[in-house]
Amino acid sequence: MKKEAILQIEYLPVDALTPYENNARAHADADISAICESIAQFGFSDPIGIWSENNLIVEGHGRLEAAKRLGFDAVPVIRLDHLTDEQRRAYALAHNKTAELSRWDFEKLELELNALPAINFTALGFETLGGAQSRNEWFDREEKDGNAHEEGNDEYNAFVDKFEQPKTTDDCYTPENVYQVVADFVANEYGKNKADFVRPFYPGGDYQREKYKKGCTVVDNPPFSILSEIIKFYNVNKIDYFLFCPGLLLGSVCRNGATIICTDAQIMYENKAIIKTNFVTNLEPGLIARAVPGLFAAIKEEDTKNRAEITRTNPVYKYPPNVQTAASLNYMAHYGVAFAIKRESAVVIDDLDAMKPYGKSIFGDGLLLSEAAAKAAEEAAQQAAEEAAKTEGSVKNPIVWELSDREREIIKGLK
Repeated sequence: MKKEAILQIEYLPVDALTPYENNARAHADADISAICESIAQFGFSDPIGIWSENNLIVEGHGRLEAAKRLGFDAVPVIRLDHLTDEQRRAYALAHNKTAELSRWDFEKLELELNALPAINFTALGFETLGGAQSRNEWFDREEKDGNAHEEGNDEYNAFVDKFEQPKTTDDCYTPENVYQVVADFVANEYGKNKADFVRPFYPGGDYQREKYKKGCTVVDNPPFSILSEIIKFYNVNKIDYFLFCPGLLLGSVCRNGATIICTDAQIMYENKAIIKTNFVTNLEPGLIARAVPGLFAAIKEEDTKNRAEITRTNPVYKYPPNVQTAASLNYMAHYGVAFAIKRESAVVIDDLDAMKPYGKSIFGDGLLLSEAAAKAAEEAAQQAAEEAAKTEGSVKNPIVWELSDREREIIKGLK
């Protein structure tokens, strides 16, 4: 009799998972970058399948590697212990192969792509649907001189452009006018000399071999996929930094002793990728997180010159005041409310107890605040909501999460 699968999502540390030594699915660097981009944009929505007490990965090796690059401490998993050893090995092959068997309806695909102009699909690996040969199959055309464009066929050329070389967060070179706004903020806010700023993240650059002069400050946009590694390097070597980072990242940065500067900035980079961006720094050791509306406004002014304004979407989860996320701090910054959280007033959390039965978590992690800090946060959030209501109205039917007794006990120990 076949054992029935009872699947339940749980979270395990990334180091607790064991890759299968005979995994037959190879992932190129571009594949992992695309997975990183998907997680950064949409969250970790596909749990990794594991088996036995060794937490052996059955499917999800690429997702685990992406999670490590993004600095995740834990990942969602489902246990496949209902499978025998033979079945789990066969399922690993079948799982990957069946994903290859589906075909695209290109007419509907084009409609969907055109309806979602703000999403950077090339960064999500759409070029891996095929190279030159399969593109011929897609469009039933010959590529001319290594270029898929056809003279005079603007509609076709615009569609082909969607599948050019992918551009990920690691390729996000900052427009100079946006960079200067950030540099001015660092100079004015922290009393730094712009002549001492260092930008080691350029094509072919090696930030670990860069010659950092005494008193310098790194103000640059690093590859997001190795951000945790970069932060640790600068912390160990006592080098000041103010770095661009993903807009919803919080936990892994805060655990490394850095401060999140939340701005809710939507930046269109030089490769046309549009990414929600915050900042991480070691220049404010007494704070764990801070919403800075002034920097948001300054970036928005310059970014608007580079592209059309993007419509902002409201969050769908509502947390108690004792829980703050990068999204909630971004919300304050977006609507002109400055707010800061002291390090001794917060602890990093992955989720709330109330979320566990539903397999939900806080994307990018969150901060559990003391009662005093929560009161201040509630007042700041109310100010932001009042400003938001003037132009956008309020969030309809949010999902409300409550604190458990265990979490309230933790709060009592915070200052």
